[in-house]
Amino acid sequence: MANTVDKYFDLVDQNQQKFIETLREVVEIPSVSSDASKRGEVVRMGEWLQARWEQLGAQCKRIDPGKQILEGEELDLPPVILGQYGNDANKKTVLVYGHYDVQPALLEEDPFTLVEMDDGRLVGRGSTDDKGPILGWLLCVETHKQAGLDFPVNLKFCFEGMEESGSEGLDAIIIDQADKWFKGTDVVCISDNYWLGKNKPCLTHGLRGVSYFHLEVEGPGADLHSGVFGGTVHEPMVDLVHLLSKLVDTNGRIQIPGIYDQVMPVTDEEELTYENLEFSHVALATDLKHDVIIHAEERDTLKHRWRYPTLSIHGVEGAFYSPGDKTVIPAKVKGKFSLRTVPNMEPKRVAELVTAFLEKEFAKLGSKNRMRVIETHGGRWWYSSPNHPNFVAGARATELVYGVKPDLTREGGSIPVTLTFEENLNVNVLLLPMGAADDGAHSINEKIDRRNYIQGIKLLGAYLHEVAVTDMTA
Repeated sequence: MANTVDKYFDLVDQNQQKFIETLREVVEIPSVSSDASKRGEVVRMGEWLQARWEQLGAQCKRIDPGKQILEGEELDLPPVILGQYGNDANKKTVLVYGHYDVQPALLEEDPFTLVEMDDGRLVGRGSTDDKGPILGWLLCVETHKQAGLDFPVNLKFCFEGMEESGSEGLDAIIIDQADKWFKGTDVVCISDNYWLGKNKPCLTHGLRGVSYFHLEVEGPGADLHSGVFGGTVHEPMVDLVHLLSKLVDTNGRIQIPGIYDQVMPVTDEEELTYENLEFSHVALATDLKHDVIIHAEERDTLKHRWRYPTLSIHGVEGAFYSPGDKTVIPAKVKGKFSLRTVPNMEPKRVAELVTAFLEKEFAKLGSKNRMRVIETHGGRWWYSSPNHPNFVAGARATELVYGVKPDLTREGGSIPVTLTFEENLNVNVLLLPMGAADDGAHSINEKIDRRNYIQGIKLLGAYLHEVAVTDMTA
């Protein structure tokens, strides 16, 4: 294996600029899934991927998930592209997932032109999320084929065009194809997250779930003039602000009784994963532009990011928010908040506790307004042992490419498809990130560093070679 991998690494180094030009080509496709006017571009990006894989000899299958209403228009959802490269019964089969859609961006950024900066940053929308990583799998196969190197595994892939807009239709496809297209999968690998810091690679073995709520308070039949009705009616906004203030304290402690009862205790195995991580409060405060960190110890900050539930208040709908002064009493307002959930919290129980608490607090007000709690989303958390052979293979590949043992991390965010694959295919899932913590996915001037992109292509290939020689039943 060593000679093959070394030759692969050398070829990746030789083709660096060509690989950057390929990234430039796909960044130029403005595949924004949340913009109805860009739906054709999202489809074009999916078709680009399918055509490029078929040129390599991969067998591909396009599945159209259905339709959606977006901006008042009925649109076809972008295709899910399934594929398989290789079908050798003597080799393991690895399934990889990624998405080819991107977040919207301000046009003044010139977001859909990849700019190579002097410091090595490759700046462009989708460069790190997730076009760089999905290209990594493609370029890995291309490099092996062009060099005549034996590809170590059978590779299946699943690429979607709606991840940035809720992955509409994907779960149903995975469930339907579990014993069809995905049959025979040994392990799954996803490269759609980031290092904990800027310099040291990591493997990710946990994600938080997310439960999202709308809290509606409704009173009179129309907005009212505060000079006429102030002090004479129960105001919905006053009730809403009071209720929102009861949910969480200023130190991030959720105030809903029973919400922490389901949280998995900290284990000795878990405590070890917090040692020697590339994480510091100094760097975090610098990134935040102001030190607003709650916790004194870095370990506690990470625990509250990864393994404890949190509640965040996101906004209010229906209230006056434009510049200037307006003395209106809104008739109906809606507060929006979410809980990030962790092992072993169940979304149904979380919703029950949230609803019961808010109903009790509202009753205390004696208000004649009407209150309603609506759960709009209840995605589950995901957790895997970093000692699984799939993670061992990932760790060995990381050491081979970067010369260091990777950090073992969990993330505060959510990638719901991770759990969908694990539960329906009954296989282990590894999150193997390519990008760094400062890539700025979803934000202005999203980037991936040249180093991360090129070394990441090496990493994905090394991982496949390590899987090939690892006993996944251990």
